[in-house]
Amino acid sequence: MRTETPDTATGALSRFLENPVVGMSPWIVFSLLVGPGRFELAVGLSLAAAVVLVVLGRVVNRGSSWKLLELADVVFFGAMTVIGALASDGTLTWLETYAGEVANFTLTAIAFGSMAVGVPFTLQYAREQTDPAIWHTPAFLRTNYMITGAWGLAFLVAGLAGLYGDLILRSPDNMWTNWIIQILAIVAALRFTVWYPDVVRARAARESKGLGREPPNRASLLLPVAGLLVPVGIAVLVFDANVWWLGVALIVGGSLLTKVLHARS
Repeated sequence: MRTETPDTATGALSRFLENPVVGMSPWIVFSLLVGPGRFELAVGLSLAAAVVLVVLGRVVNRGSSWKLLELADVVFFGAMTVIGALASDGTLTWLETYAGEVANFTLTAIAFGSMAVGVPFTLQYAREQTDPAIWHTPAFLRTNYMITGAWGLAFLVAGLAGLYGDLILRSPDNMWTNWIIQILAIVAALRFTVWYPDVVRARAARESKGLGREPPNRASLLLPVAGLLVPVGIAVLVFDANVWWLGVALIVGGSLLTKVLHARS
């Protein structure tokens, strides 16, 4: 049986904590979980996750610098916890309805604000995984601008979707605006976070040596999102029988699109 040594396990945990997606996980949990009757649960789990990540970051990565995102995690969810504990019934109802959008728009502001001041928040994580010699190269900086921008856009889409469900549809638990669209936006950003650096590395290798593999194409970027169309279609069939035809279309279309993209990737 294969076992990991303590050093190997610690190294794996260290690399896990150095991923900017980990820093965003409390926000993702909160935006997807919060809703009528679930504010306390959502904010409690998100604050707990934020605190655990900060503690692990200091214990496992003793030389690690404090990150803008992890500080924002603790401050935001700590404040939301206090507000929720002191809120009247009316305020709590408002929070249950709109706190998801507040979180999404706050993270959008953090992403685009960090880009505006020249320090995209993913840069702090990326520097701990790369050689200092490349920290100030145009390709490294551009990569972090692109990834931070992708996350800012994903949370903007999620916030607007939630706002549409709350204000226009008057349905805070709407399957499309509160779940499907938001999950698709997050999955797209997750995939871009992996895909784009791979493209940059492959292009750099080919330009410097004239050799190396072809950079990943756009089909490989879209493949995971297309693959989600099938479970989305199944969810539509199960939870929204009024548009069963849409569920069937998503299952068939998702299967065909996945096959086409897989052949081209």
